[in-house]
This record gives sequence, structure tokens and C-alpha cells, in this order.
Amino acid sequence: MIDRRSFIVAFLAALLPAGASAAGPPVQPEPQTRDYGPAKLDIYAADGAKNLPVVFFVHGGAWRFGNRSQVGAKPGFLVANGFLFISIDYRMLPQADVATQASDVEKAYAYVRANIARYGGDPNRIVGMGHSAGCHLVALAGLRGGLPEVAALILDDTRAYDLAALARNGGMARAYARAFSDPAQWAALSPASYVDGRKHPPTFIAYSRAPGRGEESRAFAERLRATGTKVTLFDGSAYTHMSINSDFGKDGDALTAAAMAFLRATVG
Repeated sequence: MIDRRSFIVAFLAALLPAGASAAGPPVQPEPQTRDYGPAKLDIYAADGAKNLPVVFFVHGGAWRFGNRSQVGAKPGFLVANGFLFISIDYRMLPQADVATQASDVEKAYAYVRANIARYGGDPNRIVGMGHSAGCHLVALAGLRGGLPEVAALILDDTRAYDLAALARNGGMARAYARAFSDPAQWAALSPASYVDGRKHPPTFIAYSRAPGRGEESRAFAERLRATGTKVTLFDGSAYTHMSINSDFGKDGDALTAAAMAFLRATVG
């Protein structure tokens, strides 16, 4: 039997009031947390977990919607297969712009890496995973160095790898145009900008049949491979943009099987 344990923790211990605990019963974040982001994340672990690899998940929602509860079957499946699973919150548009959201993700990761051992996780075997907007944020943070020592990345279905190229190709749909309204920020917010000849952590890239996903994902995969980065590209054209996320962990799911093979090969 899998025991789900949900903890609400502060991103950064240094920002907690003196004497406060970094883990405890569910509470609402104090008002002072608002100036650096939400102080919540959920950790799923089996009883007796010790030194296990960790999947650090960032939800989607067009950079505007969603929360850390949007995990589907992932926690139960991954915990049953010997992982810890973490799902985080980050501030949404219009409260916070995309640059701030990426910073929230990096702060959450920093807290997790510093503290996950107490819950049975191995801080040296953390895999960043995201879907849709969360995929973009994980790619951006991971490639620009904001997820130090991250073991691998699982990028699940976004077009936001190279924003200037996306605009040239007519792909700035409403959700993207709202999130990336300032062209002066496109280079800084494009994961592709940080594929600069360095070898990056092993990366799994999946794409659905949603318009443009295959073309953008294949182009990004080739840029990464040119640096010597190990890339696994999953053709998810059998999936919609939503089902490529929601089906993960379900019996017989092809993406789940491919992602698990990648995880076993990279973090054991």
C-alpha cells in the first residue's frame, strides 16, 4: 500500500520567521511570502523511503491557470515504482510575469535539493518534469543553469522553445502572445537561447498532435543533440495536448513506458 504524504513547506528556509519549521500541517502562507512566491509544494513518498530518485513536477495552464494538485496518476504510479514525486505551485499571470514564474520554479528546486533527503529523496537524482507552460519553465530553468545538478529533464509538449522562431512561423497564438507580449524579452525567455554549445543533462522531449508541437520539438531536440546532449524524442502524435499529460501513469500508456525507460537509464 502506498502512503501519500502531503507536506506544505517554504521554498527557502532563510525566508521563514525565526524558529519556524520548514514542514508541518497544512497552513496558509503568511502574507510576507507573497513578495517571493507561493510557499507551497506537495511531496509524495512511500513509508520508509530512503535515498530514492525524485521527480520534480511543474504543472501547465498557459502560464495563467492551474495549481500543484494537477498531477493525475503520476504520484501513485511513480511512488509505486520507487520514486519520490513533488508538485509545486508558482505564481500565475497577471500577478507574476513568466520571468518571475521561472524564478519561482528555481526557488522551489533549491529548497527541494537542500531538504529532500529528510523525506527519503536523493538530492543528486532529481529529474525536472513539466507539461505545457510547465514544460517551458522547466526547460528554461534547466538550460539556463537555474536547476543546479539536475539529473535529467522530461519536457512534455510545448511550442515555447524558441519564441522568435515561433513568431516568425505564425505560432504566437493568444496564450503565447499574452505570456510573451514583449519581444525584447523573447531571447531571455527562450530555452533555445541557452543551448550554446554546452552539454546539458539528458533530456526527454515529448510532443502531441497539437499544431506545431512536432516541428518545434524536433528542432529543439536537434539543437540539443548538436551539443552532445543525450536526447530522447517521443512521437506523441497519438495524443492530444491534454491527454499526453493526463494519461501518464495509466496502464498500457506508451508515453509512460518510454519515460520510465528514460528514467531508469538516467537515475536508476
